[in-house]
Amino acid sequence: MTETPRAEPTGSFFQRNDFLIRRLHSLSGLVPVGAYMCVHLLTNASLSSGPEVFQNAVFAIHSIPFLPVVEWVFIFLPIIFHAVAGIWIARSGHSNVGRYRYASNRRYTWQRITGYIAFVFIFTHVFHLHGWFHADWWLKTVAEPIGMAQFRPYNAASSLAEAMGSLSIVWPIFYVIGVLACTFHLANGIWTAGITWGLWITPAAQRRASYACTVFGVLLSLAGLSSVVAVTRTDAAAAKEIEDQMYNVRVQGRMIQPDDHKRTDGHSKEHPNGPEPIIPQANAVGL
Repeated sequence: MTETPRAEPTGSFFQRNDFLIRRLHSLSGLVPVGAYMCVHLLTNASLSSGPEVFQNAVFAIHSIPFLPVVEWVFIFLPIIFHAVAGIWIARSGHSNVGRYRYASNRRYTWQRITGYIAFVFIFTHVFHLHGWFHADWWLKTVAEPIGMAQFRPYNAASSLAEAMGSLSIVWPIFYVIGVLACTFHLANGIWTAGITWGLWITPAAQRRASYACTVFGVLLSLAGLSSVVAVTRTDAAAAKEIEDQMYNVRVQGRMIQPDDHKRTDGHSKEHPNGPEPIIPQANAVGL
């Protein structure tokens, strides 16, 4: 008896691994991408309580060991995968909203639209504030000359305020649109993931999940928008004075190592004799 040869999968890599890629795309949208977005927006919203609160949060983040590795493994690579897989799914899917105008169909269409907007927003946002790569040659010759890579972790609020105000109202409008697109995409994505993973199957369960995801999306949007408003209201000069005092206290207390690259002053000028001296402040902010 002759055994029938097994048919080999055909098509592109995405087509051959369609089920796995869709499941990984759904999972990565929740963890770590979605979870990170929540933490990121809530951290930025702390600026509403003052630059010192926001700076403390940034100090805590930059105390994480091997931070660049953590960022690439748990943030950047998952975001890139989610974006690439999401674009493929969106381009291979078909919406029937033109024929059947049900709410779920309209949400499916907006999920794709906000996905494209989020893709452009996130990669522009990272370029605007961080420059994509931390290599000095890239920052000095490519990113910074065109007004990108403007964020300084040890002058967090002041550098953020200056970066946001560099093009008048253009950047605030851009960030409002981006934040709203990202929060809708996440909230609606959670609802869709619940169906994908069999968490809510019945119409009643889907309706309850829809209410919960709507509330979640609205609250997260408010947190994100509050951070944009807080940045536009921040006095960069006053915030920088507070940040420099906090930096001095932490360096003198050996809580952090001097790092001019993460400061506005140290980054903007050369120090041939090593790091810029720390000037003691009589009224330094205590931590």
